[in-house]
Amino acid sequence: MSVSARHAPRRIPATVITGFLGAGKTTLVRHLMEHAGGRRIALIINEFGDVGMDREILAACGVAGCAEDDIVELANGCICCTVADEFLPTMEALLARPQPPEHIIIETSGLALPKPLVRAFDWPDVRARVTVDGVVAVVDARSVHDGRFTEDPAGLAARRAADPALDHDNPLEEVFEDQLLCADMVVLNKVDLLSEAETAALIAELGGRLRPGTRLVPVVEGRVDPAVALGLMAGVEDDLEGRPSHHDTATDHDHDDFHSFVVGLGAVADPAEARQRLGAVIADHDILRIKGFLAVPGKPMRHLIQAVGPRVSGYYDRPWRDDEARESRLVVIGLRGLDEAAIRGALVGL
Repeated sequence: MSVSARHAPRRIPATVITGFLGAGKTTLVRHLMEHAGGRRIALIINEFGDVGMDREILAACGVAGCAEDDIVELANGCICCTVADEFLPTMEALLARPQPPEHIIIETSGLALPKPLVRAFDWPDVRARVTVDGVVAVVDARSVHDGRFTEDPAGLAARRAADPALDHDNPLEEVFEDQLLCADMVVLNKVDLLSEAETAALIAELGGRLRPGTRLVPVVEGRVDPAVALGLMAGVEDDLEGRPSHHDTATDHDHDDFHSFVVGLGAVADPAEARQRLGAVIADHDILRIKGFLAVPGKPMRHLIQAVGPRVSGYYDRPWRDDEARESRLVVIGLRGLDEAAIRGALVGL
């Protein structure tokens, strides 16, 4: 070994956490931070749409390393589309800190393609100091079991008839498969929502769709040992050709198949009733994802709302701060063609 090689600085490992909307990426990140053992970890959180929620959720969790100053948020679009404008400057700023991180975790938007992001690690100033330790794809077991990422021919024909500009056979399936095929580890989350037989069948099905050597780990609430998830040592930036993508031949990538908007509401008196009504609105409009906060009169804490397909949950996550408005706010994400006016009208009545 040469003298220069012996004294070359160790490259900082970075883990890319991908997965479709509502799969449990933020829950996994929180678990990893809770069990990080004092390691200095930087978090980069990316969300689809103009208003981010995941940074606020993590900042409210009370875990060391998840304070607001420790989390960098990249909103206003998927990270795979804003690499040059946002991601690279963020990485350069992290590396320029007096105490650079010992590990970097990047949580992508649920609609992001991981491969363009990994390709950005070839940027000379980044590659010299950072290696992609692994891509971890989080999968919602219930959603896959229920066929969320498959579409029958009749349903596809109906969508094409309603929207002649539809470019893809199924944009949900394309994003989902791109995330799977770039992964070094697939975290099959929420298996508690399936029976043992259903879980076993799903593991067999997904196992046949993964690249050889990809680990598949069934879990509940994102509970993965950080020593495993943050120690894959895959050197992903050197293995991009072995990670096929539906978008390999595309000159660019956009998210015109998807639409998001924010709905601001007043106080909501009964969160349980609101969750029930949200479920009906989601079913009526085939909404993919809703997340946000409700302001409940007489309650000092905000009520966090999370909805994936028809499943809606909620809990009080933290007290309202003195410097923030006590108002309800929900982010709505769905396929192109959402009836935004009708959804807004239905949600205002919560």
